[in-house]
Amino acid sequence: MPYSHLLFDLDGTLTDPKLGITKSVQYALKRLGIEIEDLDQLDPFIGPPLMQSFTEIYSFSEEQASQAITYYREYFSEQGIFENELFSGMIELLEQLIHEGRSLYVATSKPTLFAERILRYFKLDSYFTYVSGSHLDGTRSAKGDIIQHVLEEKRLSAADCVMIGDRKHDMIGANLNHMDSIGVEYGYGSREELEGAGATVVVATVNDLRRQLCGASFSAR
Repeated sequence: MPYSHLLFDLDGTLTDPKLGITKSVQYALKRLGIEIEDLDQLDPFIGPPLMQSFTEIYSFSEEQASQAITYYREYFSEQGIFENELFSGMIELLEQLIHEGRSLYVATSKPTLFAERILRYFKLDSYFTYVSGSHLDGTRSAKGDIIQHVLEEKRLSAADCVMIGDRKHDMIGANLNHMDSIGVEYGYGSREELEGAGATVVVATVNDLRRQLCGASFSAR
């Protein structure tokens, strides 16, 4: 049977946020004395929690990473949030899922406040039953915790759900909650990354995702 409840990551899954995120990171790093000209170098920031990315990629202390996030939000909240675009075919996919009676949720490491603004901007908010993200203070940023929050808040059984995302954190979070997962290659994670993190299945395009969700379902673990 098809999954009744579908949890979608936001960045790299529903929308392509590259320009807004990388320019926000570029702005934050510049405020800290680090000049990055090539935005492609900042692609690894798309998906994971910002605290994790700043500490792992630039070896920032927790205090430095917190300051970087403050600078990041100065740019992102006013401009970067709108430097974003929907993946082609996404509206059609969401409409078909709703027509089939599925319930849709957003599970993102982005702060809930920003995620809701993005969904409203793209007129996607009406498709989703619930939006769960991180808190502005950095808590509840791990994808496993975010997925768990959706399950508990909406009283869902993991067996009826699937997590859809483009990075390993989505797959790891699903596995921690004993949930199936679909990795999407059209975002910012490779097939190798997604399979290595335990994705139940990996699809290459939005059309492939539509066929996977609206056609034959894959077997649960």
